[in-house]
Amino acid sequence: MNLTDWLVILAIALAAILFFCSRGRRKGSLTDRTRHVHGTRLLLQAAFALWAALLMLDRSFVAPLGVPFGHAVSPHTRLATALALAAVGGIWSFRASRLLKPRRIFGAC
Repeated sequence: MNLTDWLVILAIALAAILFFCSRGRRKGSLTDRTRHVHGTRLLLQAAFALWAALLMLDRSFVAPLGVPFGHAVSPHTRLATALALAAVGGIWSFRASRLLKPRRIFGAC
């Protein structure tokens, strides 16, 4: 895939996240709004990290002659970097899903 296709995929993913996370919900306290903003930000970071990991895998292993970056780095290092980006993206996605859920009022009971 061309780099333009990858950028379009990223733009669509980020726009979809912003659209679904910015929908009007009930008015909450300042804490609830802050949690929602932080959850949205973490979800955007997760999407960007997963996109970067997939782009790195595609450019390094599927089409190695397409882009010159990564020629001086061993394939194991490129794979480890892509896996680290995917892991960080998964962690951010998990934390974002926890922040986007409404808080439990009586959670200890």
